[in-house]
Amino acid sequence: MSPAVRRALGLAALVALGGLCAWAVAGLPDFGHPRGPYATAAVRASLRHQVNATVGGVTFDVRGIDTLGEELILFCAAIGATLLLRAQRAEGQAQAAVERHEEAREQAPGSLRGLGAALVGPVLVLGAYVLAHGHLTPGGGFQGGIILAAALVLVYAAGQIVALERVRPVDLVEVSEAAGAAAYVLMAVGGLVFAGATMANFLPYGQAGMLLSGGTVPVLNVAVGVEVAGAITLIVTEFLDQALLRRA
Repeated sequence: MSPAVRRALGLAALVALGGLCAWAVAGLPDFGHPRGPYATAAVRASLRHQVNATVGGVTFDVRGIDTLGEELILFCAAIGATLLLRAQRAEGQAQAAVERHEEAREQAPGSLRGLGAALVGPVLVLGAYVLAHGHLTPGGGFQGGIILAAALVLVYAAGQIVALERVRPVDLVEVSEAAGAAAYVLMAVGGLVFAGATMANFLPYGQAGMLLSGGTVPVLNVAVGVEVAGAITLIVTEFLDQALLRRA
């Protein structure tokens, strides 16, 4: 197929896709006037379950099955990336490349290393706060997990590659990712066993506005946060190991 034909086909596909997008947007309801009872029903369900943040209530209660699928997608992506990258190197080769890189590179300025080290603690605290208060304030497991993983990336950004290797033991990262995913699945099964429906909110609701409220929602928040933090850390550090191997 010639380049001209490929360009023509690509342009035709883009025009068709643009037309479909315009047609879909034109059919949306006016702002503030949703069709169907879902919008108000979701708010009522969150209030009934003592969840202050409606987004968190929807994510981990009303549409908890969808969130389970999203979490498993990330879980599979981390496993796939890890298997593909590790298959390209011999055992122990990545650690040797890290050590050679640490010996050969110029040390990062002391101020940069100090700033990176100083930010790790506050970022970890922020991540834990966002994770634990996802049912009370904007945030939750996905956002908190990303922030927790960012704390470890800060270690690398400050030039501490060997330190990063020490604070993210591979076995622990892999276990945390698997444990977070397994905990979410177990909570889904728990709803089926104790309440007769998968993902049903079967724990005590508590008092609205308190940390221990919302039934299963805060537990699912933590489970997702642990899985996201483990998955993102695993993916980032595997790519880091691969990049160091290419430089070696």
